[in-house]
Amino acid sequence: MAAGTVTLFLCGDVMLGRGVDQILPHPGDPALREEYVRDARDYVALVEAVSGPVPRPVPFSWPWGEALGVLEETAPDVRIVNVETALTRSDAFAPGKAVHYRMHPANVPALAVARPDVCVLGNNHVLDFGRPGLRETLDVLDGAGLRAAGAGRDSDAAYAPAVVHVEGGRVLVFGLGAMSSGIPPGWAATADRSGVAYLAEPSVPAAEAVVRRMRRTKGPGDVAVVSVHWGSNWGHQVPRSHVRFAHALVDGGVDVVHGHSSHHPRPVEVYRGRVILYGCGDFVDDYEGITGHEEFRDDLRLAYLLSLDRDTGRAAGLRMVPLRARRMRLEPAAPDERVWLRETLDRTSDVDVALDADGTLAVAVPR
Repeated sequence: MAAGTVTLFLCGDVMLGRGVDQILPHPGDPALREEYVRDARDYVALVEAVSGPVPRPVPFSWPWGEALGVLEETAPDVRIVNVETALTRSDAFAPGKAVHYRMHPANVPALAVARPDVCVLGNNHVLDFGRPGLRETLDVLDGAGLRAAGAGRDSDAAYAPAVVHVEGGRVLVFGLGAMSSGIPPGWAATADRSGVAYLAEPSVPAAEAVVRRMRRTKGPGDVAVVSVHWGSNWGHQVPRSHVRFAHALVDGGVDVVHGHSSHHPRPVEVYRGRVILYGCGDFVDDYEGITGHEEFRDDLRLAYLLSLDRDTGRAAGLRMVPLRARRMRLEPAAPDERVWLRETLDRTSDVDVALDADGTLAVAVPR
């Protein structure tokens, strides 16, 4: 950590279930209830058809691949990931859902190996196996010493921030899951029922409610992050309601808006000195062999490294490390892929995105 700054590692969806779970040392039941795929091992076969053989079992570090080297080299102060799978042995598939993700709890070292400080759970897959599956997920994370945000055993726990102590203050991470990402209203946590910190609509009044909760906790030297799972899977267009919601959060004192759910990176904005990531894209998953929407290059991934002024919460710099998924493992993106990512983000964002000599993407943050 540079003097006077705190650096966050942020990424999009970390989905260690289904096909990824099947190549790990403790694969769970591969049964699925999808319309066309009934066995999770078929997703491994799809990956192998396009990328080559995948060894089995792989070490727990395998899915992260080069990302672990990035984390080791950059040494961020706080690591925040969206964990988009249940960690459960349950066979109680949530009714009415087309896709269910689960990872065997014994494979939790595949998450812990990245040493996340906060696992955001406010998303549309954490209750894929009902409230018993959520309870087991929370127990498994707690047993591994991993903090959760955005879902909990009741509304107080779901809406409470995960708190990470850093030099000179704390980083507070509030998780939210929006209906627009496919979260059923019945998944909302209540005073006497577990569930997610639910966002029905990304409206200004909803943002003001988040700000009120944040102000009850945030003190001098603290940085507040709102991590929100929202929106559709595809497309670079950001709904106007998302922009208004994010701006209202920043106006109220939130320092970082960490958006996810889209399968590819969405625009970056710097508003009043604060970074808004409207969609961080996928990070770890089994999607390689799935066809459709190739124009969005969802095989390309970004590791976001955001430096903040510790006293003001203002952004001091944003770097993004381009990676590529191959054989369910993250490897360095090729030079032309880095250029494609830079051009795409530069075209769709309201900030200038540069490609540095070391191959990372950089956003110039206005002072």
